[in-house]
Amino acid sequence: MKVFAGKITALALFCCFSRIVFAQPSEKKLSPNDYISLYKEDAIAEMLSHGIPASITLAQGMLESGNGNSALSVYANNHFGIKCHVGWTGESYFMDDDAKNECFRKYEKVLDSYTDHSLFLKGRPRYASLFELPLTDYKGWAKGLKLAGYATHPKYAEQLIELIEKYNLNQYDLQEGLPVHHGTSVAPQSKMELRQVLRFNRTKFIITKPGDSFYKIATEFNLELEDLLNYNDLNQKDKVSAGTKIYVERKRRKAREPYHVVTKGETLKSISQLHGIRIYHLCKKNRIKQGQEPKVGDVLFLRHKKPLENKEG
Repeated sequence: MKVFAGKITALALFCCFSRIVFAQPSEKKLSPNDYISLYKEDAIAEMLSHGIPASITLAQGMLESGNGNSALSVYANNHFGIKCHVGWTGESYFMDDDAKNECFRKYEKVLDSYTDHSLFLKGRPRYASLFELPLTDYKGWAKGLKLAGYATHPKYAEQLIELIEKYNLNQYDLQEGLPVHHGTSVAPQSKMELRQVLRFNRTKFIITKPGDSFYKIATEFNLELEDLLNYNDLNQKDKVSAGTKIYVERKRRKAREPYHVVTKGETLKSISQLHGIRIYHLCKKNRIKQGQEPKVGDVLFLRHKKPLENKEG
């Protein structure tokens, strides 16, 4: 009888607990407009830094993360489904995909996922032709991604284009200035512009605006002009153009990615700025002499020193 009474009590407690648990409102999922509002500035920053249309980045993020609601995006901040691949040294998240228990990259912040997505496209030769398209040609980018094998879905390009046109994402491809911080607003009459400070490879940088000068940026960040120029491997004869990445701290000795494949138009300086690694260390790791430039298709080592080639005879 006591045993039966104990079971009744346990059952009553379970039912009570169940009512409490299941009465809790489920976590609110992001809508497409919520996602756009949260991450449009990250997409614009990546466009200005790496030359990928903000509309394309946003549409890919919306499509591949289920508007930020997928398990991979919630638990790993991975909005683009990038797998670990050879050479990944960061944290990992395992889940079933094409195969059981596959390894996906896990990021500290969503912005890290956006930046890694940019570097993923920028560092692979099969996407090189896309960077010759205008930033406003979102249809060309969408079709080019599909042709280059980015996704296996037969309607992938059409899906991206549909999202861009439905939510007017291509409006974010037309940028003259700099986006402000999330949650920050400026009165229309105010002439004060807020400077967004971004971080990549543990190094702070900004995107230049129309009317910027090296002196203005150095003064704003309380830096010596000479130091600012050295951080970016520049000299006083160089000119500032809007939409340029400028580091306000010294770049690192190593990059986040292990390798970089050189594409058309890239130089040691542009690769150094892209990955946040000092030119001196980039040259040293790849045994490049001063004044030399890499060729299209060359693989540059970004974290470890390039091994010596074995010569026969």
